[in-house]
Amino acid sequence: MMAQGNSCRKIVFMWSFDYGQTPPPPEPPMPKQRLLIKGGRVVNDDQSVEADVYVEEGVVQEVGPNLNPKPPNGLTVLDATNKLVIPGGIDTHTHLQFPFMGATSKDDFYTGTKAAVAGGTTMIIDFAIPQKGCSLIEAFNKWKSWADPKVCCDYALHVAVTWWSDKVKEEMKSLVQDKGVNSFKMFMAYKDLYMLCDEELYAALSCCKELGTIAQVHAENGELIAQNTKKLLAMGITGPEGHALSHNEDVEAEATHRAITIANTINCPLYVVHVMSKSSARMITNARNEGKVVYGEPIAAGLGTDGTNYWNENWAHAAAHVMSPPLSPDPSTPDFLMNLLANDDLSVVGTDNCTFDTCQKALGKDDFTKIPNGLNGVEDRMSVVWEKGVYSGKMDENRFVAVTSTNAAKIFNLYPKKGRIAVGSDADIVIWDPEATRTISAKTHHQANNFNVFEGMVCHGVPVATISRGKVVYHDGVFNVTAGQGKYVSRPPFPPYVYERVKQREEVCQPIPVKREPYAGMVSATPVTPT
Repeated sequence: MMAQGNSCRKIVFMWSFDYGQTPPPPEPPMPKQRLLIKGGRVVNDDQSVEADVYVEEGVVQEVGPNLNPKPPNGLTVLDATNKLVIPGGIDTHTHLQFPFMGATSKDDFYTGTKAAVAGGTTMIIDFAIPQKGCSLIEAFNKWKSWADPKVCCDYALHVAVTWWSDKVKEEMKSLVQDKGVNSFKMFMAYKDLYMLCDEELYAALSCCKELGTIAQVHAENGELIAQNTKKLLAMGITGPEGHALSHNEDVEAEATHRAITIANTINCPLYVVHVMSKSSARMITNARNEGKVVYGEPIAAGLGTDGTNYWNENWAHAAAHVMSPPLSPDPSTPDFLMNLLANDDLSVVGTDNCTFDTCQKALGKDDFTKIPNGLNGVEDRMSVVWEKGVYSGKMDENRFVAVTSTNAAKIFNLYPKKGRIAVGSDADIVIWDPEATRTISAKTHHQANNFNVFEGMVCHGVPVATISRGKVVYHDGVFNVTAGQGKYVSRPPFPPYVYERVKQREEVCQPIPVKREPYAGMVSATPVTPT
């Protein structure tokens, strides 16, 4: 009662004033955040135009030549002369501060997203991954509680389906309706940890289709990997090369084909994460040529380096490249994947950024199955794609924007708020210098890891400035970030870019029974027994 009385007296004191007195003036409004990007070439996925971009309160207000917004005071101006002005990158595949294989990935949601903006990425999509038998909603809430106080840019969460039951189905529905989740990932590998059997995969994909979400798969045959692993360990092969040999190209190709077959049977759109091999990529290309709704996601590491590193005589170097599926031991694979990406056979570039340092990798020094899987990419993705794709002459600047930003925004129903520079879009923008170069190195990168799989690569194409929701967060090597300034972005179901075809097929491609006269002949009296 005493506390209540004190509280009442305090409130009266604060708000009371004598009649006849002038009330205190209202607080002046906060000045609007205003930004003008002058003199650049605005590059979207479908066109490039010479134009200025005016931003107010984190949203693009005008795009056009010779903009001169008034008043000039309080206006930040960035000079983009001889530069490209592109939509901020969207990394569709990260694992920040991920507890996995006895360790936790080095990049947390602060260092990971800070490195992302340094590389020109303004949004990531991470994965909430529950253990078998555990709640999907609890996993989502846990990952979000890790991310919200730390992120330097916007983010969203995919959610993994690692087991199946009626409860999982209900939780998927709740995540879509209440949490803004529109993508779920199913593992066909990691036997006894995350892997689903075909029956469970069919049920999960059916639920994804019903809810209007994107079904993602990690496509490797987990049973064959387990058998290959036993054989290799028995032969005394314990080093990182054993990882590549146990996860050979066939196990990825088989699972990719199986996933496409199951998804097509259901008429569920499919998104194959981290496409690493020629065989898997060909499966996706063939499926797309046949009109199936399937998308393939190569990653920066698979486009920028290869699996010959697993045979390096330095154990730490070899182990640093261990991930699943592994980098292809065929050194011509990165070029092959980039050609498919340039020609729209593959759709989006992610990173699978999941960094473990040398000491953490050493958990598997005597057994390759215990090496934590993962490598870097969130900072270097944009430059690697520009170097290997645009600078090499395989794709133009518009396709670069498509595969690093726009296609992801369309597939995951973020477009046109994300993935485009247009009036009404979020001001997630990068000023990109196509002529500048930088040399990638662990000594100068901003990630928390002590190794970089692109070490020594010279990249043409460098972000000069990164703008997140209208705020300049990185400019000429200087950060202006605050932990927690990024926002969680809800993604509604039924993205039109994906589901318009699915819905149409549902209406017009259903089987029709044959009309025929009833059979009136004799019927065998002997019951048929299954053989």
